[in-house]
Amino acid sequence: MALIREWIIFALCLGVGGHIALAFVLHAPDLWPWNRAGLYGLLSGLAAYALVQISRWVWATFRTKHLSDSST
Repeated sequence: MALIREWIIFALCLGVGGHIALAFVLHAPDLWPWNRAGLYGLLSGLAAYALVQISRWVWATFRTKHLSDSST
């Protein structure tokens, strides 16, 4: 079940990255040309995935610390 959850998170992050790249291509075509949109979408998606994983790690660390403090 955890593996399925990770794949879903990864797919959603790639989708977000694609939408970010599309927004930049449509609103600033001089900065992000169409021929690089796929690469920028992939890189944006991987950056979003890294941000989500770092956020999940911080949340788990904070929650574990908070639970251990309240049990003593």
